Amino acid sequence: MPTPFQKEVYKALQKIPKGRVTTYGAIASYLNTKAIRAVGTAVGKNPNAPDIPCHRVVPSTGKVGNYSGVGGVNMKRTLLLEEGVAIENGKILHFEDTLYLFS
Repeated sequence: MPTPFQKEVYKALQKIPKGRVTTYGAIASYLNTKAIRAVGTAVGKNPNAPDIPCHRVVPSTGKVGNYSGVGGVNMKRTLLLEEGVAIENGKILHFEDTLYLFS
Protein backbone atom coordinates (compact mmCIF):
# COMPACT_ATOMS: atom_id res chain seq x y z
CA MET A 1 0.00 0.00 0.00
CA PRO A 2 1.59 3.29 -1.08
CA THR A 3 2.14 6.01 1.50
CA PRO A 4 0.49 9.43 1.05
CA PHE A 5 3.86 10.79 -0.13
CA GLN A 6 4.24 8.00 -2.69
CA LYS A 7 0.72 8.70 -3.96
CA GLU A 8 1.69 12.33 -4.53
CA VAL A 9 4.78 11.21 -6.45
CA TYR A 10 2.64 8.89 -8.60
CA LYS A 11 0.22 11.75 -9.36
CA ALA A 12 3.20 13.84 -10.47
CA LEU A 13 4.46 11.02 -12.70
CA GLN A 14 1.14 11.00 -14.53
CA LYS A 15 1.69 14.63 -15.55
CA ILE A 16 4.85 13.87 -17.54
CA PRO A 17 3.90 13.87 -21.24
CA LYS A 18 4.91 11.08 -23.61
CA GLY A 19 8.15 11.92 -25.35
CA ARG A 20 9.46 13.88 -22.38
CA VAL A 21 11.50 13.05 -19.28
CA THR A 22 11.92 14.68 -15.91
CA THR A 23 14.29 14.31 -12.99
CA TYR A 24 13.90 13.22 -9.39
CA GLY A 25 14.84 16.75 -8.34
CA ALA A 26 12.18 18.30 -10.58
CA ILE A 27 9.54 16.08 -8.98
CA ALA A 28 10.78 17.04 -5.52
CA SER A 29 10.60 20.74 -6.42
CA TYR A 30 7.09 20.28 -7.81
CA LEU A 31 6.05 18.62 -4.54
CA ASN A 32 7.76 21.40 -2.57
CA THR A 33 10.15 19.05 -0.78
CA LYS A 34 13.91 18.59 -0.63
CA ALA A 35 13.46 14.84 -0.21
CA ILE A 36 14.90 13.87 -3.58
CA ARG A 37 15.95 10.44 -2.34
CA ALA A 38 12.44 9.78 -1.04
CA VAL A 39 11.13 10.67 -4.49
CA GLY A 40 13.59 8.15 -5.95
CA THR A 41 12.43 5.51 -3.50
CA ALA A 42 8.80 6.14 -4.39
CA VAL A 43 9.56 5.99 -8.11
CA GLY A 44 11.42 2.71 -7.62
CA LYS A 45 8.47 1.22 -5.73
CA ASN A 46 5.88 2.20 -8.34
CA PRO A 47 3.47 -0.77 -8.36
CA ASN A 48 1.82 0.28 -11.62
CA ALA A 49 4.70 0.65 -14.05
CA PRO A 50 4.56 1.45 -16.91
CA ASP A 51 0.94 2.64 -16.61
CA ILE A 52 2.19 5.22 -14.11
CA PRO A 53 5.18 6.29 -16.22
CA CYS A 54 8.14 6.10 -13.86
CA HIS A 55 10.27 5.23 -16.91
CA ARG A 56 10.14 8.94 -17.77
CA VAL A 57 12.21 9.85 -14.70
CA VAL A 58 15.96 10.10 -15.21
CA PRO A 59 18.93 11.43 -13.23
CA SER A 60 19.82 15.11 -13.64
CA THR A 61 22.91 14.03 -15.60
CA GLY A 62 20.67 13.05 -18.51
CA LYS A 63 21.61 9.38 -18.27
CA VAL A 64 18.82 6.84 -18.69
CA GLY A 65 19.32 5.52 -15.17
CA ASN A 66 17.79 2.43 -13.62
CA TYR A 67 14.34 0.88 -13.88
CA SER A 68 12.85 -1.47 -11.33
CA GLY A 69 9.93 -2.45 -13.53
CA VAL A 70 9.74 -5.73 -15.42
CA GLY A 71 12.56 -5.93 -17.95
CA GLY A 72 14.86 -3.54 -16.12
CA VAL A 73 16.78 -0.79 -17.86
CA ASN A 74 16.38 -2.44 -21.28
CA MET A 75 12.61 -2.07 -20.95
CA LYS A 76 13.04 1.55 -19.83
CA ARG A 77 15.07 2.28 -22.97
CA THR A 78 12.46 0.53 -25.11
CA LEU A 79 9.57 2.47 -23.56
CA LEU A 80 11.37 5.80 -23.97
CA LEU A 81 12.34 5.06 -27.57
CA GLU A 82 8.74 4.06 -28.38
CA GLU A 83 7.63 7.44 -27.02
CA GLY A 84 10.12 9.29 -29.23
CA VAL A 85 12.87 9.98 -26.69
CA ALA A 86 16.23 9.67 -28.45
CA ILE A 87 18.97 7.85 -26.55
CA GLU A 88 22.62 7.49 -27.42
CA ASN A 89 25.31 5.80 -25.32
CA GLY A 90 22.97 5.59 -22.35
CA LYS A 91 22.10 9.31 -22.36
CA ILE A 92 19.03 11.24 -23.43
CA LEU A 93 19.83 13.18 -26.61
CA HIS A 94 18.83 16.84 -26.48
CA PHE A 95 18.21 16.41 -22.77
CA GLU A 96 17.47 20.08 -22.13
CA ASP A 97 14.81 20.11 -24.87
CA THR A 98 13.25 16.83 -23.71
CA LEU A 99 13.23 17.79 -20.03
CA TYR A 100 9.77 18.37 -18.55
CA LEU A 101 9.65 20.85 -15.71
CA PHE A 102 6.36 20.99 -13.86
CA SER A 103 4.54 24.32 -13.98
